[in-house]
Amino acid sequence: MPQNPPNFTRRSPATADFLKAIGPEKHALLLERLAKTNADIKLKGLKTIRGQANAGGTFLTGYPYTEFYDWDLYFENLYNAAYGVFPYCFTNLKEFLARQTADGYINRSLNKQRDRQHFKPFLAQLVVLGCRQDKDNYAWLTTAPVAGEDGIAKVTVPANGSYYERLKKYIDKWFSYDGDGNGLPTWNSADEAGTDNQWSRAGALGAFEIEGVDLASYLVRELGAMTVIAGQLHKPEDAKKFADHSEAVSKLVNDLCWDDKESMYFDRNEKTKALVHVKSATNFMPLFAGIAPPDRAKRTVNERLLNEKEFWLAYPVASYAKTEPDYYQGTHRLASGANECNWRGPTWAPTNYMIFQGLQHYGFTDPARELASRLFDMVLVKNPTLREYYNAETGEGLGQTQFWGFTALYYLMLLETYTGNDLASLKEPFHPLVPDELGLAF
Repeated sequence: MPQNPPNFTRRSPATADFLKAIGPEKHALLLERLAKTNADIKLKGLKTIRGQANAGGTFLTGYPYTEFYDWDLYFENLYNAAYGVFPYCFTNLKEFLARQTADGYINRSLNKQRDRQHFKPFLAQLVVLGCRQDKDNYAWLTTAPVAGEDGIAKVTVPANGSYYERLKKYIDKWFSYDGDGNGLPTWNSADEAGTDNQWSRAGALGAFEIEGVDLASYLVRELGAMTVIAGQLHKPEDAKKFADHSEAVSKLVNDLCWDDKESMYFDRNEKTKALVHVKSATNFMPLFAGIAPPDRAKRTVNERLLNEKEFWLAYPVASYAKTEPDYYQGTHRLASGANECNWRGPTWAPTNYMIFQGLQHYGFTDPARELASRLFDMVLVKNPTLREYYNAETGEGLGQTQFWGFTALYYLMLLETYTGNDLASLKEPFHPLVPDELGLAF
């Protein structure tokens, strides 16, 4: 695994302000927790699986059990990118692409087969994240997957071609989930959306009726990443097509999903043509994608996001507005005996990190730093170890008790506000944040 030695000649002067703000005790504890997280990733989070389509791969997961998910992979690799560790941007990704079916579909988890739950739109962004760290090496995308040596997991459709062609088919598959043909695809369900029990917002299993404002936002970013990839591969016609498509989807979101009275973007029910007036943290994803015009961004941040009766609780951002009738913190036991993943109130890292980046992109510097600061104290001081998600009112850790996945981003967000670093950028030069700024190698 690549090791990045400290390079204090590249330390930003702003890091001194960060260290002064948190103080020596929190600084020492932060280094201890980061080292512990990295050790957990190396020992428990790197796994091989029998029957892989790309022989010899080591795959990354943030979970104690052997499963590999879609957007989890993106956020786990954002944390690794803070150290310049990029190989795991590609190993899982190549495996998912190798298992693509003829119509472009990619199951959103490697082991468990799900009924038409397509991999969330983060694959192209994952490519750009890895290639920004790997000297802009995009050439491998012109090659094709090779079947595993044991023959258990075969490359499904050789005709799908190179990794680049497979990415294009994966994007096209997303836009095939568009029953009314208006250009906005639908989620299979809340489960596919990653917000497991937000049924009132994103629908029950197999519903295919909700045009998610979050889904459209992720696709705008994904099309932006495909624009970058096509440009790097010297395919100007493809690059223009992706850029134009991204702009068209952005316009649709603004035309169809904005509620001027509520100062908020909402999902849309494809069958009824009505907005789904459920206030979820996912309704702020147009900030992450840069879709919202500045005046709308200002209104939705000030009136909705920072509203202490809705989302801006003690440990924001609540995944559900506190005013929603089915809002609750904590977790319930499922019929299977497992604890549920509750998205009807608790604070989750995937949405929080994207909202955080959106705040920074739109110049909401103080709210971004306040959000990062509260989450930093929540994971560093209030909880002795990382957890899967947290009670937004009390900061109590919930979900997985052994966790080293996307929540680790909470350790870094406050530092990002001081240095101006953007791990999720599709264009900016890459900067290994932790080795350069804190002197800690992976």
